[in-house]
Amino acid sequence: MQQNILQGWNDEWPAVRTSKPLPTGDGVIDQGAFNTIEVDELFDYVNYASTTAGKTVLYRSLSQPLDDLEAIAAKQAAVREIQDNPDVRANVENIVANAAASENRLYLLLFGEFLGGFGTAREDNQIEGYGYKQYVRGVRVVLNLVGAIYNSGKPQSPYLQSVFEKIGNFSHSNEYSLMVGPVYNSEKGLQSKEERKNSFSPATIFRPTLFKPMLIGLLIAAIWGLMQIFPTDMFQVTRDGLSVASVFFLPLALAYIPVIGGYDRDNCIIPLRNIYKNSQALGDMLDGLGQLDELLAFIKYAEDYGSEMVLPEINAGERHNIKLVAAKNPVLGQKNPAYVGNDFSMDDERLVCVTGPNSGGKTAFCKTVTQIQLLAQIGCFVPAQAASLSVADRIFYQCPEISHLDDGEGRFGTELKRTRDIFLASTAKSLVVLDEMAEGTTFEEKMQSSIDVLDGFYRKGNSTILITHNHQLVDEFVKRKIAVPKQVEFADDLPTFKLIAGISRVSHADRVAKKIGFSKQDIDNYLAKS
Repeated sequence: MQQNILQGWNDEWPAVRTSKPLPTGDGVIDQGAFNTIEVDELFDYVNYASTTAGKTVLYRSLSQPLDDLEAIAAKQAAVREIQDNPDVRANVENIVANAAASENRLYLLLFGEFLGGFGTAREDNQIEGYGYKQYVRGVRVVLNLVGAIYNSGKPQSPYLQSVFEKIGNFSHSNEYSLMVGPVYNSEKGLQSKEERKNSFSPATIFRPTLFKPMLIGLLIAAIWGLMQIFPTDMFQVTRDGLSVASVFFLPLALAYIPVIGGYDRDNCIIPLRNIYKNSQALGDMLDGLGQLDELLAFIKYAEDYGSEMVLPEINAGERHNIKLVAAKNPVLGQKNPAYVGNDFSMDDERLVCVTGPNSGGKTAFCKTVTQIQLLAQIGCFVPAQAASLSVADRIFYQCPEISHLDDGEGRFGTELKRTRDIFLASTAKSLVVLDEMAEGTTFEEKMQSSIDVLDGFYRKGNSTILITHNHQLVDEFVKRKIAVPKQVEFADDLPTFKLIAGISRVSHADRVAKKIGFSKQDIDNYLAKS
């Protein structure tokens, strides 16, 4: 069962990037693919959420995307309802905006550092005084959010209904009753009004203020009683009498504040916040807020992208399939009208080999495909004129890795381990990108190993995209009629960033060397000057 974001913060000040991809084979995307696809950077571009809860939920979605067709479709329907219904959108935006303006007050109550009665807060996560103000403000954030949901109309889409219910259901929890008050402090601990219905044990009522009318009244009554028992002129209303009385009352007043404030902090406020921090209901409510904000973030991302965006059609293919029209990279294409879009499809084709010179756009294109697949599986818009795809149970992306000193296998072994793990975890519903293969060995061994591996993936039936400079390897699979050859186009030695049919048999290494100032001529010029 997925943790809610309150559990994910693990009793620490909220951090957005707390979620991690699941181990290889357990989730849609693993840590290797997460890093290679650059999901952290993708998050920065998609992140139009305005609440910490929304940002945390969005990052979790990208780390652990959905693999259920109905769940993705339900999320898309909620996006459409917000986008197409001005009243629903205005209501959701108002709820999220109000929460964004005040949610840090709740986090201060839950995770703030108490400085003591006379400390001065210099950081956002510090609490000065005894925490009365922070308690009242933090609780009010929750009560206002629940109230806003109850004052809202019922949305039509099931997903949006479930999010509203998740927030509204907090009102049925004991933690909500504690927040509304009164809170009873008894020998059984802190209890809500509902818990006290069948209890007859003595209890005091916690009120988040130093002003305790009953306690002050009792003190005054005690002092009056002392005056009756021990009559003295010191309490006469005279200048001298007031001076003497102040000497008597001032220490009592100074003692009252730290004693009462410290008691409430240690025995009421801190225990209450521990109850709230461990509350499943409060965590679910924050999840609901985050999910609302995430849906808005998708819409704002699409509106601000600068090119055509669509909610992809999701189908239930027995094998992975994808069809994109004029697809652009979700990161590089943002607010970049000159970015070149590409058409791409894999249906009956199980193996596509992409060749081309360096810096021609091979890797950028394959990251475009995988990032679009990922965005589709969190219910988000994708940058394309049209997009249709099935749900991938796994999205893998392998790129050349540097061997580690302690792995004992060298570069070839390190990469082969990763390829083996991907192969074993993939199914016919998986999308696999292999960026070069079998580096760190001889050409003959590289050819044979690559043929064996690609043949294995082909027989498994998943969608495999190979990025390679090895045109001899592509020739082998084209000859068998089981690979579709694609290449990045060049015109006048410059990349057009278009993907076209065919096999590239050039590398343009000299052009790249000249571009970075490390060609043969550059080397000769450097040595001539030395």
